[in-house]
Amino acid sequence: GSKDIIPTDHTWQVIPSPILRNNIYLGEHYDARLEQETVNNPETVLENPRYAVKVPGPQGKLTAQLQPPIRVIQVVKPLSIREIQSGTYIVDMGQNFAGVARIHVKGKAGTKIRLRYGEDIHKDGSLNIMTTVAGQIKQGNGGLGAPSIAWQEDSYILKGGHIESWSPDFTFHGFRYVEVTGWPGKLNMNDIEGLCLSADVEEAGKFSCSNPMFNKLMENIRWTFRSNLFSVQSDCPAREKFGYGGDMFCTTNAFSFNYDMSNFYRKIIQDNVNDQRPSGAITETNPYMGIADFGTAPDDGSGPISFQIGFPFLIKHLYDFYGDKRIVSNYYNAFKKQAEYLIGCSKNNLMTVDISDHESLDEKPYKLTASAWYYYHIQLIAEFAQLLDKPSDAQKYTSLAKEIKQAIIDQMFDKSTGVFDNGTQSAQIFGLWFSLVEGEDKNAAFERLLETIKSRDGHLSTGIFATKMMFDVFRALDRNDVAYRIANKRDFPGWGYMIENGATTLWETWAYSDNTYSQNHPMFGSISEWFYRSILGINPASPGFEKIVIKPQPVEDLIFAKGYYKSIRGVIASSWDIIGNTFHLQVEIPVNCTAEIWIPSTNGTLTESGKPIEQIKDMLITGHQNNYTIVSVGSGKYTFRSFL
Repeated sequence: GSKDIIPTDHTWQVIPSPILRNNIYLGEHYDARLEQETVNNPETVLENPRYAVKVPGPQGKLTAQLQPPIRVIQVVKPLSIREIQSGTYIVDMGQNFAGVARIHVKGKAGTKIRLRYGEDIHKDGSLNIMTTVAGQIKQGNGGLGAPSIAWQEDSYILKGGHIESWSPDFTFHGFRYVEVTGWPGKLNMNDIEGLCLSADVEEAGKFSCSNPMFNKLMENIRWTFRSNLFSVQSDCPAREKFGYGGDMFCTTNAFSFNYDMSNFYRKIIQDNVNDQRPSGAITETNPYMGIADFGTAPDDGSGPISFQIGFPFLIKHLYDFYGDKRIVSNYYNAFKKQAEYLIGCSKNNLMTVDISDHESLDEKPYKLTASAWYYYHIQLIAEFAQLLDKPSDAQKYTSLAKEIKQAIIDQMFDKSTGVFDNGTQSAQIFGLWFSLVEGEDKNAAFERLLETIKSRDGHLSTGIFATKMMFDVFRALDRNDVAYRIANKRDFPGWGYMIENGATTLWETWAYSDNTYSQNHPMFGSISEWFYRSILGINPASPGFEKIVIKPQPVEDLIFAKGYYKSIRGVIASSWDIIGNTFHLQVEIPVNCTAEIWIPSTNGTLTESGKPIEQIKDMLITGHQNNYTIVSVGSGKYTFRSFL
């Protein structure tokens, strides 16, 4: 119960740091000759000390850190080292990741070693820094004090006399390759290694299957995700390092199937509220960095409505995945303020301004996406009001949502053709994901979507939002065959194309970029959610996975898949294989949970652990639908067999 207070005042002595300069983008410069090893001994007489100066403390409210600490999560050894010219080495780590290099060196005092970082190399083998340049500062366009080209660089000045090991403390980079100059002697494989840094989130899931490309893709996704978890869930670990709201919608579920994101996302929600505009608008990046492209209103700092959705979607996500109703209650007023702001920005129940389906290969349906996101905001505030027993708000927003939906249908849906807006893949998927039409209209809209996919030889043309939505739509309509063929493409555009071209992380764009766009970007990682929810079939049926739906959707040449998700209630596992026409499914359901198991089955006897299900107590067949037999179970481990 004792307590120590260690105060500081003007009598404290200070000395120059060996860290000459550090910048989260540009790197760290360190002079080991300035180290004073006995600085922590109170009896030490410091060389050339100065005295501390009293300054005002930080403003704001001090709160406990929610997100896990950033740690070294893996040490990466070099794949190769090449000396491309005298004294200039290119180290290939074999993997794109976020972190720093650590060196082990012996040489004369005053020797300066420079480390520059990049994701790529030029055809001549030299370092390509251009996809990692901070803020696209490449031609002296960075303003006063900025470098002409804002590349990532660390430097170390030796103190001499023995082997020195060093890595930067106050920066991190995105890279696969390191250019090393100034090295005393010859650089060897044991002299340098990569320290992979990330918020130390706990692993929550695993997935593998019989498709080697999917397994490699899953590996690339996980490297990408870990590279972009620091104080924010960033867009890339080098060029920007920003927390964009749009990424929250696209990849929140995918991140959470792979890692425990519960506290990390609580922090991100608070970031949104901290920088919420006085008008109620949510900013494009959180924390706010001044970027406001396609804002809902001019000059108010608002982000595009497709990026503002990140705030309420995260709230919904924490409730759906982790059962946290408090998060809905705590942030309801902030979300309501945002919703009222959006209502004020609308005209005739529609929106017109949005960044739309970012990175789509087609012409963007701006008006449709803007209005659909507006509709979704109002749907969510109505849902939250109902959950929190606020009947007046629930009635108001539910009624408004119906009006918005009807306005979208009236203005942007052609009933005679099933076409939404401009009829692109993005437009059709938006209409279907938001359930804007039902019945024959829905069937017509889906057929139009299939036509657009066929016109591109089975490829997608979607951007970051419709790509995530696409897998949801195909899962809901039991058309995982279409999703699989799109996901399995090896040529442009697609994930296989990235892998065929040597990618070890996900690209920012479908096309390869060697001079502008990041090669370590999470937003197309939404396909990882598809691995868990459609191929393994793991889905929540109530908040926090208290009720579960297991509905694997086997397709074409996929002959097995296995994996699990570690929910707050315990491990949910699903593994299946196909031998001939026999389907085997192994399922694990946590204690105090119930599950609805959808077992692919077209004929023959359905068994569990070798016994006909009809003979098993506490196991009930509740229906048959679309070549599935639906079985209700409690907690436990089950082994089913059916015939396809």
